[in-house]
Amino acid sequence: MNEPRFAVTRAQILSFRRRAGALEERLPAASLRRAAWAGLQDSMPRAALLSIHARVQGTTPSTWEDPALVQLWGPRFNVFVVSECDRAVFSLGTLPDDAQGQQRAEDLAARLRASLGDRRIPYGEAGHVLGVHPNRLRYAAATGTVLIRWEGARQPTIWTVPAPPMKAREARLELARRYLHVYGPTTPEAFGEWAGIGLKSAARTFDALCTSLTPVRTPIGDRWILHEDKEALRSPLEPSTSLRLLPSGDPYLLLQGADRDLMIPQSDRRGALWTPRVWPGGLLLGGEIVGTWRRAGAVVTVQPWRQLSGSERAAVESEVDSLPLPGVEGRPGVRWEG
Repeated sequence: MNEPRFAVTRAQILSFRRRAGALEERLPAASLRRAAWAGLQDSMPRAALLSIHARVQGTTPSTWEDPALVQLWGPRFNVFVVSECDRAVFSLGTLPDDAQGQQRAEDLAARLRASLGDRRIPYGEAGHVLGVHPNRLRYAAATGTVLIRWEGARQPTIWTVPAPPMKAREARLELARRYLHVYGPTTPEAFGEWAGIGLKSAARTFDALCTSLTPVRTPIGDRWILHEDKEALRSPLEPSTSLRLLPSGDPYLLLQGADRDLMIPQSDRRGALWTPRVWPGGLLLGGEIVGTWRRAGAVVTVQPWRQLSGSERAAVESEVDSLPLPGVEGRPGVRWEG
């Protein structure tokens, strides 16, 4: 990886991430796999559904239940919605490198298969059957044989499926490629934190991908991009016309450290978006995050960080009206703060 680095600007990086993350123009309804290319975190109930809505035309309250999608414990043991055909990437890709960690995951998975058979049961009950705290069952998810359904208010339902036909190393490399494409330019440290695999494992993964990476100089330091994304990163900038209500944990916002500084230069605004507790959603308008939003029932509270024009407010209200909110009857209302 000794290729000379080329420099890119903040505007180029954010534009690339919006385009790579399908946030400039909504995809056709059949593009669920593309929308979930780097996985959709669903730790806040139905956040993944709203992330799909931000990327895919015709999203409905039941789209997250499409047979093309599955729910599992993925990176950092968080709940993710991913394409069913990518199940191995987001499970085996997080399998520990050490023999002890692998053995723990495989033993738990084997015990689950033997105990559950074809049954689907609450994970608390499954933990009781195995004689372990149910949270330990998350370790078994890294084998690719455990799926869940989580409604938010109740315990997840858990069941087992056949092992995916992919090696753990291949899954890890593909997981890194997905991360580089959606979150790039990036570093091994950032990938390791996002995937929950640690720096040493992440560094080995980037070393294994060395012939596929291009070095980049950014305003927050030296980073890496996939060779295939080099030209897209350097492409001429065009004005962004998209308006999106991105939910808590959306891939565009799932950042740490210097990447947060890059996206939101003002420290007070960073503190409003990435709070110590439950994060709000982000209002994406004109290529920038310009405020936050939260929902309580059928009321969406929007707190912009700048004065919005009348047409911008109308566009935000139209976007709120289009949100596919499960269990909400009638049209959602907007409450403005600030």
